[in-house]
Amino acid sequence: MKLIEVINTATAKDFIEVNVLMNKFNPNYIRPLNNEVNDVFNPQKNKLFKHGEIVRWILKDENEKLIGRIAAFTNKKYINKGTDFLTGAIGFFDCINNQQAANILFDIAKQWLLNKGMEAMDGPINFGDRDKNWGLLVEGFEKEPMYGMSFNPSYYQSLFENYGFKNFYNQYYYSMNIDDPFPAKIQERHARFATKKDYSARHIDLKNLEKYAADFATVYNAAWAQHGEAKETTKEQILKMFNIMKPVMDERLVWFAYYKDEPIAMFVNIPDVNQYFKHFNGKMGLLQKIYLMWMKYTGQNKQATGLAFGVVPKFQALGIDSYIIHEVAMAVQNKGWYYTYEMGWAGEWNPKMINIYKQLGGIKSRTMVTYRYIFDENKNPFERHPIMQYK
Repeated sequence: MKLIEVINTATAKDFIEVNVLMNKFNPNYIRPLNNEVNDVFNPQKNKLFKHGEIVRWILKDENEKLIGRIAAFTNKKYINKGTDFLTGAIGFFDCINNQQAANILFDIAKQWLLNKGMEAMDGPINFGDRDKNWGLLVEGFEKEPMYGMSFNPSYYQSLFENYGFKNFYNQYYYSMNIDDPFPAKIQERHARFATKKDYSARHIDLKNLEKYAADFATVYNAAWAQHGEAKETTKEQILKMFNIMKPVMDERLVWFAYYKDEPIAMFVNIPDVNQYFKHFNGKMGLLQKIYLMWMKYTGQNKQATGLAFGVVPKFQALGIDSYIIHEVAMAVQNKGWYYTYEMGWAGEWNPKMINIYKQLGGIKSRTMVTYRYIFDENKNPFERHPIMQYK
């Protein structure tokens, strides 16, 4: 077997091709867009190059056939609460069902991370935000992956665990039918706020994205500060994200709640764009963009997915979550716009978010695992991710 570092256009193309080869016999596989994969490794496109570095390899057999790939990276912004040692990461792992081949890939990543001063590696995760390429799929292979969600053959779990990776935490996805009625408790909580004039909720206006970008940043920074993971964003960053999302964004799915015009909660959902991308075979050129817009305006996509949800801490125990969720439901249910709703993953360390999913009537649809491999457990004993403590 031969390891090759990805250093040029040809090997970068092979890096993408490995993922296609490993999943080609699964009818539920949806090929990620080539340009989005390449952008992760482009310092001009990926802001995390300011805080870390990344390297990737492909693996070939004696007949020059592609049989695996992996990326290893460091990220100074990658902090997990309760961890006080330097942790690197791996991602974009794909491999044939052969432990020797997998070990070659894991070994090269481990050695590179050791050389960078790391004491452990987590994975498979993303050299980027947690809404994409995060975790290994271990349950839910019978469903098509949502946009940004990792998708892999079932035998990958054994490849990781046989090498010595341990389950750092589970990630759970929940789904529901859009038109399913909500439990009475949510309706009752909503009613308490619906009659109070100081509280309001409304969906965004695509003509005024700057205002809602500022509201998003306000809620996000307040709601996620307690997580202890150095999360912070700016209006400018969110506005850039909104402008990228605008061609596929449905303003009827993106909502904010206010107290006296102060943003206190957000519920951001989008059409699952994988339902568009599955027709494009990894490409996104002019023809694909035209086809996408046709599918959008003719209502071809009937699946929505959650992107972000948050409530400002001082309003978290009041029932604002039920208020904004029910406002969205009243706007979109029984309209025929969408049939199913897939919620973004919640870590098992976030029981409050999982409870919200369950209260909505969500059914667990998939399980991902984020693994950890500690290089010297005598020095740094393995512990699972701590449960989030709420203020």
